Amino acid sequence: MSSTFRGVLQPSERPASVAVKESDALKQLTERIIGCAIEVHRQLGPGLLEGTYEAALCIELQNAGVNYVRQPIFPVVYKGQTIGEYRLDLIVQDAVVVEIKSVERFDPIFEAQVLTYLRVTSKKIGLLMNFNSRLLRDGIRRYVLG
Repeated sequence: MSSTFRGVLQPSERPASVAVKESDALKQLTERIIGCAIEVHRQLGPGLLEGTYEAALCIELQNAGVNYVRQPIFPVVYKGQTIGEYRLDLIVQDAVVVEIKSVERFDPIFEAQVLTYLRVTSKKIGLLMNFNSRLLRDGIRRYVLG
């Protein structure tokens, strides 16, 4: 088997070494995102609006050399017709959906929201971050769409 891959292989067709490298890269990316978020939380603390944390996280990601798209819009399609749109907080490195909250506690709807965003964007990894947590690590949930 050649070590050069062209096109897109389904996960079941990928050699194990490629799958491991991919998952390692995604794990490293999520850790970089979390590190940037922790720096934002360290500087600003809890209690601010979500948009404030989003703007600060974008600055940290940019300073870290991490590519992102802020507030990307995806259509809601029903039976072939666009009926609305989803607006995500961030997509990082075209791989990770980041949803930012500043709430007293996580509600189940937030998890459903992240999982929906993963399906709509065809991304596999999502981070739900609650900046209103005393310790940010306690306010981060990681989701993997299989």
